[in-house]
Amino acid sequence: MEWITKHFSDLNIEELYEIVKSRNEVFIGEQEVKEQDLDDRDKDCYHLFAMDNGRVVAYCRILKTGVAYKDPSIGRVLVTRSHRRSGLANKMMVKAIEFIKNELDEDNITLSAQEYVVNLYEGLGFRRKSEVYMEAGIPHIKMRYEG
Repeated sequence: MEWITKHFSDLNIEELYEIVKSRNEVFIGEQEVKEQDLDDRDKDCYHLFAMDNGRVVAYCRILKTGVAYKDPSIGRVLVTRSHRRSGLANKMMVKAIEFIKNELDEDNITLSAQEYVVNLYEGLGFRRKSEVYMEAGIPHIKMRYEG
């Protein structure tokens, strides 16, 4: 398994295809999200993902300060069904936090967490900053990491 972090402009066509394929599989196929997954934010993001046998099996995008929140943000977090319960989500989030601290020189991170995985984020130091709200038909909670 190989971990890769690239800005959108540095992704090759195969990487981009596999990212979109995995996002569609999880968000549209499994979670039945009706809203458009691809947005113009992707073009200004860093994309962190794990490749296993040519497939993206874990993925998140890192948004710079001011794109979604006043802090940098992590979004579109996923692990494909075949690789869940293996610790990949935790490993990926640690890598994302380190990238934001080391490469973007930022200490604070805000994200919109699906309610069922709030414990994962709390275990990494994120704290709840809102009540439950609906986003794309899924219960979410705004969370913040203060590093």
